[in-house]
Amino acid sequence: MMEDCSLLIKRLTGYEILKLPSYQSELAAGMDLYANFPEQYKESGVNISVGERAIITTGISIEIPNYCEAQIRSRSGLAANNGIIVLNSPGTIDADYRGHLKIILANFGTQDFLVKQGNRIAQLVISPVIRPKIHEVTNLSSSGRGLKGFGSTGLS
Repeated sequence: MMEDCSLLIKRLTGYEILKLPSYQSELAAGMDLYANFPEQYKESGVNISVGERAIITTGISIEIPNYCEAQIRSRSGLAANNGIIVLNSPGTIDADYRGHLKIILANFGTQDFLVKQGNRIAQLVISPVIRPKIHEVTNLSSSGRGLKGFGSTGLS
């Protein structure tokens, strides 16, 4: 178990009105992140056309516990119902990053999607990271799979 498993969250100047990321159920693995726009977009929101992407601001920066990462993931309801996904899912936020947390959303749906101020747009999962020592070798151990790659296990 980690010594300190606290996530520190800072509201950025001009983005103070929204609530902080939050878990929506008792055993949820991810906490929801909210769209939080600068003043010029607070009323209008940001439209994402079909096949396009947009960087959506959250108005926060975070400090992740050492030897952890924050993973940014799509919300299943947005993906299933609207085709809205986190483009580089899971996006990785390193423990030493202190900048504005922004989410790349892409629209793979069939109609434009308007992201409004306060919408829950993605999930944030904090996960431990193992940093193994790196050793260059001339051979690797054999395995049952060996060199078989993409599709080698079939569909059924």
